[in-house]
Amino acid sequence: MPVRGSEERRTASPLLLAAEVTAQLSGVPAPAGATSAELAAVLALLTEPPGVRRSRIDAVVVGHSRDAASVAAARAFAGAWRAAGRQVWASVDWPEEAASWLRFADRLTAPEPDAWVIAAAPPGWAQMSRRLRHSTGWDPARTVGFAALGDSRLATLAGPGTLDGMRGATADGGTWSIDRGWVRTLPGPPA
Repeated sequence: MPVRGSEERRTASPLLLAAEVTAQLSGVPAPAGATSAELAAVLALLTEPPGVRRSRIDAVVVGHSRDAASVAAARAFAGAWRAAGRQVWASVDWPEEAASWLRFADRLTAPEPDAWVIAAAPPGWAQMSRRLRHSTGWDPARTVGFAALGDSRLATLAGPGTLDGMRGATADGGTWSIDRGWVRTLPGPPA
């Protein structure tokens, strides 16, 4: 993706048409309540021992859409993260449809956390992630999501490179990651 001047990055709109979102995400399930295995996997993705390319993650910003399942998942995560002695710098929500996503994107990225945790419905996250990638310093490789976001149709709709590097958890405690628009899923621990 070419680097643009900051003014150009902030004014050009990556907004998707509502009909395009509906058509592309037809059949993608809405968020379900986060399972305990899913929450544990999200926490593990953030707390696994630092590798060569990762440092310890302490401060996060939590983003979520306004549906009940996403709100509950975000709250459960924030409670567990704080209980582990870590910091939640902000919690940012957004509607499924907005005239402009820039205000929400700026609120999500302004604190510059170690990582972002996202619990959202796919339509809103498609719009939000496009705005984040287009207009802010957000890095999908520093972002962990819940199960509803681990779908290749969402990665395709968001656009080339928008979600590459993002990881997340499946409802059964497995994990997913996005690479070149494809979602790769690994199974959870044996029951």
